[in-house]
This record gives sequence, structure tokens and C-alpha cells, in this order.
Amino acid sequence: MLTLSPSYASPLPLKLSKKSKFRTHFHVCANGFPSFLPKEIDNIKDKFARNLAQRIQRLPVQLTSSGTSIMSSCVRPMVQGNTDPIVLLHGFDSSCLEWRYTYPLLEEAGLESWAIDILGWGFSDLEGLQQCDAASKRNHLYQFWKSYIKRPMILVGPSLGAVVAIDLAVNHPEAVSKLILIDASVYSEGTGEMAKLPRLFAYAGVALLKSVPLRLYVNLIAFNDVSFNTSLDWMKIGRLHCLYPWWEDAAVNFMTSGGYNVVPLINQVKQQTLIIWGEDDQIISYKLAFKLHSELQGATLRQIPDCGHIPHVEKPTSVADLIIRFVQ
Repeated sequence: MLTLSPSYASPLPLKLSKKSKFRTHFHVCANGFPSFLPKEIDNIKDKFARNLAQRIQRLPVQLTSSGTSIMSSCVRPMVQGNTDPIVLLHGFDSSCLEWRYTYPLLEEAGLESWAIDILGWGFSDLEGLQQCDAASKRNHLYQFWKSYIKRPMILVGPSLGAVVAIDLAVNHPEAVSKLILIDASVYSEGTGEMAKLPRLFAYAGVALLKSVPLRLYVNLIAFNDVSFNTSLDWMKIGRLHCLYPWWEDAAVNFMTSGGYNVVPLINQVKQQTLIIWGEDDQIISYKLAFKLHSELQGATLRQIPDCGHIPHVEKPTSVADLIIRFVQ
């Protein structure tokens, strides 16, 4: 299921009151953005998206599966908390900018928070990458954790990001202390018939995935009562990473690989889990929230009223409050 990375105005300003313990190393342009971001970042009006984009950097991650080193995009924490670090994933074909409103709220609460782009999406340098299947995405996330986080993490996965989170938690339980799953798209069994498409048709489908009309339509069904001008800006944000020359190859590779199927893994999850769900989700049935709750031992389910498929963007204060309570 397609999930973009729109934004929603938050009443709280970006405020970082604690001194950073991390050094950042990346080149910035005169406009304040990292030089590796597409130039179209200048066309985005949303100030929260622009603020978070200025903090994106790339870190080298060595993939053991291929021996390739990937310059991997993320937002690093500026505070070190007293709890396990929080690692924020994103949804299908999205980026760390999906967290532009909730991320600063978590930092204001003193939580050590990372926002990581899943391999194949976001703003990593994927030139020369050969594989972008589920196993490669898992290996990339695990190697990122081993290289930079190095402590059990509270892994947060929205939509398809919940699939990535469950996959890592079961295969590498030493890396994940708790799970937070948001409107989780965990019952889709891979990419289905799309995996059998000839490459010509696969590339045609990927071109449609990047198209402006489709992205605007998804914004329409993912959120409640959003103006056209706002949706247009959200579309530009959600489509930004698609402008890299390697995006199509990575998308086709994932599609034809068969994608993810974590249905057999759900009952193997041992970590304490919080499930967050928007009551008005028009993309994934709310009935699946109850199904997931019943299949995860000791899981807690929290509903957010008047909210669609991406609560951490539409209702950032509510999501941040739930995360903070669960963590502390």
C-alpha cells in the first residue's frame, strides 16, 4: 500500500535545549540544505519540512550481503536520553521527512531519537546498489544499528515501516527492546502478481507511482479535510526522494523481488509492543488493528480519533504523547 510523507502544521516550535554529543559531517549549500538533497527542496514551503531537511546527513553503512558501502541518510539525535534510543522508520516509498512534526516533540521531551531512511527509499546514495529486496533492507538496518546505535532500540514503524520493524525484531531480537507499530500494514503478503511483471511493465508501474496525480490522490485518502494547497506541498515533500536517478531501479528491484511477508513472524514477536491506529484510516481497515492486537502477546492498542492513515503527521502531539508514555 502506498504511503507518502506529507506534513501537518504543529503548534510547537523546533526547540533543542540540550547540548549535542554527536558531531555532524556533511556539506551544506548556501540555502542551508545538505548538498546531496534534490534541488527541488527549495520549492517546499512547509517550514517544519525545511527545518528537518537541514539536519539530514549521510553515514557510511557496510552491507555484509554484498560488501557494498552505502552512504545512508538519517537524522541523528542532538540529545542523549536516559532510556533506550528511539529509531523512527517511515512508510512505503517515503523518507525520514515523514517525522518532521513528531521528531522535534520527542527531542523536546529529552528522548534520544533517530530517523532513518529505509534502504531503497529516502535520501541515501544508492548509485551502484544491486539489490533492494527485503533481506537487503533488513541487513542495511541491522548494520546501521551495529555501527551507530549499538544499544537495544525502541523501533517505531508506521504502515509498511511496521513490516520492516517486525522483520528486524524477530530476526535480530538483540537490537530491539520494544516495538511501536502505527497503522501497521503487516498483513499484505508481498507484492503479489507485481513480482511477475516483465521489467518493461514494472518500470511503467513505477513511473505511475511517481506521478503527481497519484501522489495527490493518496494525500486525499490518507488525511482528513486537507486543502488543495496543503496537499500540493505535501505531494512535493513525499515525492522529493523519487527525483534521484537510482530511485526507479531500486523501486523495480523491490517490486520484482516479491517484497515483504511477515505474517508468519507476527506470533514470534517477543518485544513489548504499542499499537497506534488512526480511527479514520481509509487505507488499512481498523479491524486489522484488533487482529494485530490479539496476535501480539501483551500488546497495547491506542486509538487516535479524527485521524487518518498517518497519525504521526496528522496528529503529532497525540502520537508523541503516546510514545513518551510508552518509553518512560
